Amino acid sequence: YASKGRFSFTSHTPGEHQVCLHSSSPSSPSVGGMLIIHLDIQVGEHANDYAEIAAKDKLSELQLRVRQLVEQVEQIQKEQNYQRWREERFRQTSESTNQRVLWWSILQTLILVAIGVWQMRHLKSFFEAKKLV
Repeated sequence: YASKGRFSFTSHTPGEHQVCLHSSSPSSPSVGGMLIIHLDIQVGEHANDYAEIAAKDKLSELQLRVRQLVEQVEQIQKEQNYQRWREERFRQTSESTNQRVLWWSILQTLILVAIGVWQMRHLKSFFEAKKLV
């Protein structure tokens, strides 16, 4: 916790994520103070500071480039897995919708046939009562 700093987080699950912030400052915004927050969220390969990584791990330029390429391949694999998951979810939703449409059309057909039979019987008894048939 500092006035300025950097925080990194690697998500292992796809989807939306929430960022929650809490101020421990004595002059909180609810008391009339003002709190300004600047968030610079970087995603994927842009989230890593490779110059810092190279200096810390004492990597050569070639080793650093290999590390970048490995991380890019990992990002591509994660994106492919996420897209497969989305496709599977979409397929499940589509199949469920198709089943519901099928059963709804069957129900409508049965109701239509039942109403037609009822109307024919009702009209037949009506005309028999009026002695028109």
